[in-house]
Amino acid sequence: NKPMDIEVPQAVLPDTVFEAIVRIPYDMQLKQVLANGKKGALNVGAVLILPERFELAPPDRISPEMKEKIGNLSFQNYRPTKNNILVIGPVPGKRYSEITFPILSLDPASNKDVHFLKNLIYVGGKRGRGQIYPDRNKSNNTVYNATATCVVSKIIRKEKGVVDIIHPGPELLVSKGESIKLDQPLTINPNVGVFGQGWDAEIVLQDPLSVQGLLFFLASIVFAQIFLVLKKK
Repeated sequence: NKPMDIEVPQAVLPDTVFEAIVRIPYDMQLKQVLANGKKGALNVGAVLILPERFELAPPDRISPEMKEKIGNLSFQNYRPTKNNILVIGPVPGKRYSEITFPILSLDPASNKDVHFLKNLIYVGGKRGRGQIYPDRNKSNNTVYNATATCVVSKIIRKEKGVVDIIHPGPELLVSKGESIKLDQPLTINPNVGVFGQGWDAEIVLQDPLSVQGLLFFLASIVFAQIFLVLKKK
């Protein structure tokens, strides 16, 4: 699988909307096992951890161009009290292998403890379905192991249900009459997805006064050089 990556501006001004683009590339030919046991396209998802007091931009602050990039995506906060942690997905991978997050930078004017420094942004991404449900039961997108040492006496396949412990979808590795051992895999691992985390990017919250001061300094140098040239003439 290709590595994920994130793209953000090198620096942003306070109280400004900017794009954080997360790319989740993968082989579009891959097929995953769906909940009904059939093969289908992969889904993707992502979690974005922003610096404190950075947050999802409100709809009225998002430009029409940015809205076009976002499409029909719906972002959520990881928790109601954590506005700086955003999650998205699962969404169709073929359409959203590149996800644009609209981010609003913090406003230091509203908090005197904020400083104009480098900030880190972290991102995690997911390709494919999960292998375990929140209730800790296995999905059909995982390996099934033998629960005892025994001999396979019969294999029954049902399209609309499951027999014993194996959900529809995974391909069997055992056959009737075969001796198996405890914890021996009974199926292949159908999971073609992956979860990645730890990618980060740096973004600088730029002080507008420092930018103005730099421009004034550069302008003074230009005028000084012009004055010296004119004086020599």
